[in-house]
Amino acid sequence: MSGQILGNRYEVEKQLGKQAGRWTLLARDTQNAEQVVIKLLFKDDLLTAEDLRLFEREVKILQSLNHPCIPRYVDYFEQELPTAKALALVHAYVPGKSLQEIVQQGRTFSEHETKQIAKVLLKILEHLHSQMTPVIHRDIKPSNVVIGLDKRPYLIDFGSVKTMVNQENSAYTMVGTYGYMPPEQFGGRAIISSDLYSLGTTLMTLVTGQEPSTIPRKGTRFDLDAIADLSPAFADWLYWMTEISVGRRLQSATEALKALESEVARGALS
Repeated sequence: MSGQILGNRYEVEKQLGKQAGRWTLLARDTQNAEQVVIKLLFKDDLLTAEDLRLFEREVKILQSLNHPCIPRYVDYFEQELPTAKALALVHAYVPGKSLQEIVQQGRTFSEHETKQIAKVLLKILEHLHSQMTPVIHRDIKPSNVVIGLDKRPYLIDFGSVKTMVNQENSAYTMVGTYGYMPPEQFGGRAIISSDLYSLGTTLMTLVTGQEPSTIPRKGTRFDLDAIADLSPAFADWLYWMTEISVGRRLQSATEALKALESEVARGALS
């Protein structure tokens, strides 16, 4: 598709990803020469109602968000292609490398570096969770965090995002990535602290270079002592973020940020 114009405006440069029924493309906006990402969802026989619902939700939520470390919404249209029609979501491109790419190159992060990344991502989560209808990302993992050319972390891929609309402040539908998602998401339930668990496991990957599923455990809790050089306070904070029990886990991004910045002992927050 290289060179093809979509939406009478976007010139395709290359394909970034391809799954059944959906493509992700890098393109250039001919109106301002900016690079953009185009997500295509094909309206063919393989399209399910859930696929369409998630795609339209991603569009709606990106339209409503305004944060410097979340890709900016640009456009939404329907595109006629040779084999089928497709819905197209366009958002700003974030040049850089994902945390997954960096870790796969053999790099691990120091405690200081990891804390700086954590603080930015927690502020992004504060923004998402403080919307009038709170937004839960549901798929925070190293491949969905890009370190931009400005060295800032960006949270990308809102394809699994969910809003909290019921009385229990939770969202039901099983999405996420094994190893990074908390136990409640296996049952289709996502709450605000589910994003904290996923962020915690993502940060563990940065300091260990290992997938969460390969990190040792002591009972139900992760055990970083033998595989990462961390201060007791930071290790405990990571354990607090990733408690199996929702009731024992840090409850909000604001609470998590306060605990991280003050390095308080567990239970000292009022």
